[in-house]
Amino acid sequence: MLPISLEFFPPKTPEGADKLRAARKELYALKPEFCSVTYGAGGSTHAGTFTTVGEILAEGVSAASHFSCIGATRARVCDQLAQLRAMGVKRLVALRGDLPSGYGIGGEFQYASELVEYIRAECGGDFRIEVACYPEVHPQARSPQSDLQAFATKVKAGADAAITQYFYNSDAYFRFVEEARKLGVQVPIVPGIMPITNSSQLLRFSDSCGAEIPRWVRLRLQSFGDDTASIRAFGLDVVADLCERLIRGGAPGLHFYTMNQSAATLAVMRQISALR
Repeated sequence: MLPISLEFFPPKTPEGADKLRAARKELYALKPEFCSVTYGAGGSTHAGTFTTVGEILAEGVSAASHFSCIGATRARVCDQLAQLRAMGVKRLVALRGDLPSGYGIGGEFQYASELVEYIRAECGGDFRIEVACYPEVHPQARSPQSDLQAFATKVKAGADAAITQYFYNSDAYFRFVEEARKLGVQVPIVPGIMPITNSSQLLRFSDSCGAEIPRWVRLRLQSFGDDTASIRAFGLDVVADLCERLIRGGAPGLHFYTMNQSAATLAVMRQISALR
């Protein structure tokens, strides 16, 4: 059975928290290797992140806290690592992160590689560390080569594995993995999977984060207008086919960006099982 993992974001309301608990309960049927919880700009959601991580652990599932460093001091990072360790957290997703708008850079870390190095120095092997990577190039990278080198630097600083930004072109993933291996990166590189349920939201978010929507997919989604059922049916076929290509090509796992919902991820996994 191919390992899968699931990503959630900390809910902002009691209603959102209840909905997320219900979604998690349904998704646990997939027996995820772990569930990760995102961390807001400048650590702005860290309290909610840690609360959600604690709930997942209490439900008997391994949980990974996202952990961003931009704008943070070493003292604050050390305190939060101690808090997570006391909670029983064994995994971290170490990121540079973004500052809330209107803030300067500040802090004592500039790159995620510095955070990984610091965690290893302070905590040894207490945490399994995942880092992010971008098969279609980070939107702020100077060049594809510099982006790939930055990824390799994070891994050499002590990362155990990597999770990619979502994509819909499997060739981009396989080429990225091949080029990373040439730089000596040997850790698992797990593809991030974004189910398609809302075309306008997906197109808007993809434009901002640098994930490419293939032209044929974009045009088909736009042609459906407000026909939600058609969007979801088409999106399911696209994403299930992508997952099949990744599995056949040797991907070490699948990491689903669930958007705190269960239906789309469950549907993809059912379709993959039916195709295999």
